[in-house]
Amino acid sequence: MKIFRRFFTIINWQTLVIAALSVASTALCIRYKFEAEFPLTLVATAVIFPIVFSIGGAYKRREAALKEYAAIKGYLRAIYLVSRDWLDKPKPENVGKMKNIIHDLFTNVRTLFVSPIEDLPKNEEAVYTDFSKISKYIKHELREEGLSSGECSRTNQYLQKMMISFESMKHIYQYRTPKTLRAFSSFFIKIMPIVYGPYFAFKAESMSWGLEYVIPVLLTMILVSLENIQEHLENPFDQVGEDDIVFNVEKFVDNLNR
Repeated sequence: MKIFRRFFTIINWQTLVIAALSVASTALCIRYKFEAEFPLTLVATAVIFPIVFSIGGAYKRREAALKEYAAIKGYLRAIYLVSRDWLDKPKPENVGKMKNIIHDLFTNVRTLFVSPIEDLPKNEEAVYTDFSKISKYIKHELREEGLSSGECSRTNQYLQKMMISFESMKHIYQYRTPKTLRAFSSFFIKIMPIVYGPYFAFKAESMSWGLEYVIPVLLTMILVSLENIQEHLENPFDQVGEDDIVFNVEKFVDNLNR
């Protein structure tokens, strides 16, 4: 079942519409003997190269986001271990408080990245409120319990680096691969299978009956599928594609004591 779900994430209604139009274009060209031998290099130049470039850029953005996501989790765990293990006799209520702050922060980070970009100002404020709680925790709870100034400074560096990783993820969330390049490839993906009707009609003379419609359908599936793959990779946080980043907040918080 999983393989079918993945298949239908790249084959959608747009694939069916453009395939139907390309078949209709081919049928009309065959009917009225409107034939031409177009160079296939046009497909590579106008479609394949731009869309592959966009997919590569989107994939690199996703990998960069995963790296910063791992950094945030690592720094959160490090700060928690400071509150639990760096003191001779840590107060259980303070350790529990740190765990609750981490839960709230991670939850707000998840909310920010899976929400529409229009909600960014409100969600970002909630995240930085939690960053401030961690900063105050380091200043008050940890120092009052006897953590040395040098160790507090090091813990504050964890917080600083975590905020840098968050800002890096936020920029990936805000900015996409070049919109003009995506618009260019999307336009030609939609019209190329239709415009190539005369070429398919020309090739139909050397094919058995019915096979002349296989090529336009296959070309449509290839081009539209590549575009759908690029669209799913474009935003690695929207929880739509198979390759999106999943924020396992509850699992992460439950594993803090392990």
